[in-house]
Amino acid sequence: MENIVWHNHKITKQDREKIKNQKGVCIWFTGLSGSGKSTIANELEYKLNQMSYHTYLLDGDNIRHGLNNDLGFDNKSRIENIRRISEVSKLFVDAGIITITAFISPFIEDRKKAKDIIKNFIEVYIDTPFEECSKRDPKGLYKKALKGEIKNFTGVDSPYESPQNPNIHIDTTKLDIQESVEKIIKFLNEKGFINV
Repeated sequence: MENIVWHNHKITKQDREKIKNQKGVCIWFTGLSGSGKSTIANELEYKLNQMSYHTYLLDGDNIRHGLNNDLGFDNKSRIENIRRISEVSKLFVDAGIITITAFISPFIEDRKKAKDIIKNFIEVYIDTPFEECSKRDPKGLYKKALKGEIKNFTGVDSPYESPQNPNIHIDTTKLDIQESVEKIIKFLNEKGFINV
């Protein structure tokens, strides 16, 4: 009987990135409900795809209805929600994917833990005044929260802790969607995550 030689090949993050010709990174959007996180995140993903980059967007629709459908909106559940998102994002980044997350992620400590879990973490603060967010209110959530129909709503009866030193600060009173996306792409290019 022939001797069988077993090889123990281990594919690294660098191997995956080389195949994709890009670096895995997590672009973590944070901001109040209605601030424009999802809108800007979607446009960023679209632009990166047009430039032939491999991306994946994680948001409430694909996380809260699946992986995290057992979680509520109390502080303990919010913390666990962000922890799980961080772990999933880490896997995508390790696969060499440009991972975009769009979650309120209201607590500084949770975003710090996310940064500790995920290598190549870029915090993007979508800074929109409360008044503007509550005026937009696409799902009518602020209206319900202000009437007391929704409890633990961020910005109303649950705190939002603004980032003290985000990698990218988007002031939506000064930048439109395209300008915001251009600012993020410029940052990614300058840091060597993409090559424009």
